[in-house]
Amino acid sequence: MVGGNHAGERLFNGLTIAIMILLMIMTVYPFWFSVISSFNSGGDLLRGPVFLWPREFTFASWKAVLSDQGILYAAWITASRTVIVTAVSILYTSMFAYAFSRPYLRRKAFYITIGFISMYFSGGLIPSYMLMNWLGLYDSYWVYILPALFGGFWNVIIFNANYKGIPEALFESAKMDGASEYRIFFQIVLPLSKPVLAALSVFTAVNIWNDYGATLYYTQSTDLQTLQYLILRLIQSNRAVENMMSMNNGTNLAVANLLNNTGGVGNVTARTIELAAMVIASLPMIILYPFAQKFFVKGVLLGSVKG
Repeated sequence: MVGGNHAGERLFNGLTIAIMILLMIMTVYPFWFSVISSFNSGGDLLRGPVFLWPREFTFASWKAVLSDQGILYAAWITASRTVIVTAVSILYTSMFAYAFSRPYLRRKAFYITIGFISMYFSGGLIPSYMLMNWLGLYDSYWVYILPALFGGFWNVIIFNANYKGIPEALFESAKMDGASEYRIFFQIVLPLSKPVLAALSVFTAVNIWNDYGATLYYTQSTDLQTLQYLILRLIQSNRAVENMMSMNNGTNLAVANLLNNTGGVGNVTARTIELAAMVIASLPMIILYPFAQKFFVKGVLLGSVKG
């Protein structure tokens, strides 16, 4: 019986590992495919996809993307927006959650009700558009900042649960020493909440970095386009070209030759430009995750278990 149990356990562990490896491959390979395709010659990709490694290795598509002023400026808009919104949103939400966690806050039930309603229901796109226009935020850089000041009630719940884990004696001692609420928050609460702050900062940064909805709905100026919005337009343009190429054989050859000579070289096509831009846009968040990984489990557990 003991041997049978060990055999069953080994079988279970083996199946679990096999399933996890399969899921890992399914998760990683699409990104790897984009990477190797972006480093492959565009003309060669017209013959068929690559699978594990580029057939004709070239940096042409990456050079074309990294030398394009429009893409670089869009990357600057996206990066500045991500940094500002993440910092301001986390600070504002953590302050709100601190006030929300205090036992002497009046009408807390009312705030909880409003918060939960905001988690499951929204005003809709048209009212949001009308509000942004009425506030004078439409087609302005501030449309990226002000609406994102509040990080959402879910973040408030996590912060609130973490704050409840801080001994009440610390607050009482600080107040006896004459500390104000602001001093308590900045010198006691925030230093004790670093794991939660780090975890939610990363989640917020990824969310903002990948967002293109604000650009799509609330801006018209090309000076406010984000990197993700440009990639969306690039993908849409590429699909339109593919539809043109599929109309007849003559169009296939003409459009293929046109795309194959993009930038004066045969190594760059709309497809490889699209893939290179997608990979470049993904790299900052991929690089960020390993450095912040140690805060994820600790931060989320501190923010949930203690509550």
